[in-house]
Amino acid sequence: MSDIFQYGQIHLCVRSLVLEKFGEEKWRQITEKAGCDEIDDFMTFHHYGDDLTINLIAVVSEVLEVPLAVVLELFGEYFFTYCLQNGYDKMLRTLGDNIRTFIQNLDSLHALLAMTYKHIQAPSFRCESGDEDALILHYYSVRSGLYPIVIGVLRAVGRELYHQEIQMEPLEITDEAMGDHGHLSHVTFKITIKDSLESSVAPMHPKKGSIPNLSFCPHMSQDLLSERITIQPKTFCNIFPFHVLFDEDLVVKQCGANVARWSHSSLNNDTILRLSDLFVLNQPKMKLTYKHILKFCNATYILEAKTSDPFLQGQMIWLEDVDHILFIGSPRLASLNDMEERQLFLSDIPLYDVTRELVLLNQQRIAELQVSRKLDETTAELKRTGIALEKEKEKTDMLLYQMLPKKVANQLRDGISVDAEKFEEVTILFSDIVTFTNIAAAVQPLQIVQMLNDLYMRFDNLTELHQVYKVETIGDAYMVVGGIPEANTIHAMSVANFSIDMVAAASQVCSPATGKPLQIRVGVHTGSVVAGVVGQKMPRYCLFGDTVNTASRMESHGLPGKIHLSPTTTRALQDKGYKMDERGTIEIKGKGMMTTHFLISRDSGSDVTMPSLPAEEVKSIQIVSKKKKTPNSKLCVIS
Repeated sequence: MSDIFQYGQIHLCVRSLVLEKFGEEKWRQITEKAGCDEIDDFMTFHHYGDDLTINLIAVVSEVLEVPLAVVLELFGEYFFTYCLQNGYDKMLRTLGDNIRTFIQNLDSLHALLAMTYKHIQAPSFRCESGDEDALILHYYSVRSGLYPIVIGVLRAVGRELYHQEIQMEPLEITDEAMGDHGHLSHVTFKITIKDSLESSVAPMHPKKGSIPNLSFCPHMSQDLLSERITIQPKTFCNIFPFHVLFDEDLVVKQCGANVARWSHSSLNNDTILRLSDLFVLNQPKMKLTYKHILKFCNATYILEAKTSDPFLQGQMIWLEDVDHILFIGSPRLASLNDMEERQLFLSDIPLYDVTRELVLLNQQRIAELQVSRKLDETTAELKRTGIALEKEKEKTDMLLYQMLPKKVANQLRDGISVDAEKFEEVTILFSDIVTFTNIAAAVQPLQIVQMLNDLYMRFDNLTELHQVYKVETIGDAYMVVGGIPEANTIHAMSVANFSIDMVAAASQVCSPATGKPLQIRVGVHTGSVVAGVVGQKMPRYCLFGDTVNTASRMESHGLPGKIHLSPTTTRALQDKGYKMDERGTIEIKGKGMMTTHFLISRDSGSDVTMPSLPAEEVKSIQIVSKKKKTPNSKLCVIS
């Protein structure tokens, strides 16, 4: 089917149907499974291979768990309503005054659309009378298996245009050879009309077996009808330059002046020239026989000249008195370019023929369509650019949110000044690596960077797990806070859980100097702080207050592999399911005597227990202040 195309309007209709009736989530699943691009595969004026369209509808059936025939029928109904709502309502409402005339004029509508949509491969429809006041519809298409769409469309036509209930029953499905048209899927339907709600609706079809007799007009006086007017053949051929008169054997008896010029043939008594010698039947899709033409006289016919480019579009008229058929048509021209290519001029078209005006109007329409197609492409490109920009924005936001709290970052990005905010109670944690100075002196700087990166990546993952905020890293020092930037009542527990897991995580990283697992000291304190953004170039989110100092002192006065808790943190964790050992009263530099505790483990559901030292060893250890810089009520900045 690679040479058969559908326009993007069909894809847009499928999308609209699913979104309206089943929601965005179902549509997302459908496009992912079908492998459709939301931009490139849904451009109104672009044409797509049938494989893409049919696969899309098949995936709709699969995802929605609805039989394919039901999906096609539902699509048919929705497609007609979609066309009514998107600029085709007047065109569709004026096709016919009843369902039969509507169907008979569908081919004309498709022929008109084909002048704009060059790649359209439209089906063909023909009606005939059936038994018991029913219609027999013949549907021909280059696509097989899509006939349920016709059922849905005509049901919607009956309901929306004629207030009638249409029932359709497929009678026969065949694959037929149509001469120059190749093989077509031919589906025969029986159409029954019920529940007509308007008595003013015209009769569904004329009496069975009747053929329109154009020689009689009820509005003409009998005096005019009885008077015979004779027109010379030459005059007739000049007045109607694009006509062909032929008998039941398709032998051409007369043709218009321009038809004769194109065919390079002259008709005389010695020449037998058949219609099939001059033309190929392009529309409707059927074999070119007298019987077929008589059967479908009401169809629009498109004849393609064999000896030159022009197409003729017109109608077949049965002359009952002589049993001949008269084809009267006009050149099928879409633009001035077509006229130039086929060496036609406006003067070749009779003044009464609206083809003149249609060519000029369609030339303007083609120009507008080219603008629309370009706009379609530009819109798609803008959408792709917008999506790319959105992805880049997400990356930028992600980086920004790693540097500043999300709430603060959004305010700064929107140009809103961020005021300092006081938090009455938060929990701050400091940690550092035991013997880091010795490790740094013993190995290359690159090895230190690799060790810290491995360690801090583990810690960063734990901050996400326990919902604590990473404030900064300075060398081997790592600082987090709970209860900021969004205040909460579980900040002490969040930091406690984080501290237990970070000690365990540190033991999984080995020192590049000794090859042994790293040990860290951890200090935790709970109190009030003021938080705010300082600086205009590279603005930073900082914490101020004595709580920062105290937390740092808890870490510097701690023991290797231990989590050192201040009295306020100990009280915050009381009766919360944590095991804590009292360390005793010790002197904290700059703070005086404090009774502190070690956090040992989580009592319930914990698989991580802190390593413990003998009690006598804890008592004998003298607290020595480390000779290194620590934050002293100063800015604690994100790294």
